[in-house]
Amino acid sequence: MTAVRVFTVDDQAVFRGIMRDVVEATPGFELAGEAASAEEALAALETVDPQLVLVDVRMPGMDGIELAALIAPAHPEMKIVLISIEDAEDLPSAARLGDRVPLVRKQEFGPRMLRRLWAR
Repeated sequence: MTAVRVFTVDDQAVFRGIMRDVVEATPGFELAGEAASAEEALAALETVDPQLVLVDVRMPGMDGIELAALIAPAHPEMKIVLISIEDAEDLPSAARLGDRVPLVRKQEFGPRMLRRLWAR
């Protein structure tokens, strides 16, 4: 069985490190790459072939919601998950992505959540 390839996008180095640690500590998952901005992620996704993409909602420039809206139709084989410290109710524009792109709170992100997101 091959590991699930995960790509992370977050403008905060600290949380990219946390996501990296969670992915590496979760059996069956491996880090395919990471980006500090939406623009960097778009460039990397042309060459990296992740199965699961974790995207921070609030980033300078293009935010995670815009990024997910671009990635989802271009890469229907990828599971995309928005990650935020805020609740979904506080992010009304996230609703326009519907069930295709779930939202997870950063506070709840860990190995158990990572496995649940992949099984979804």
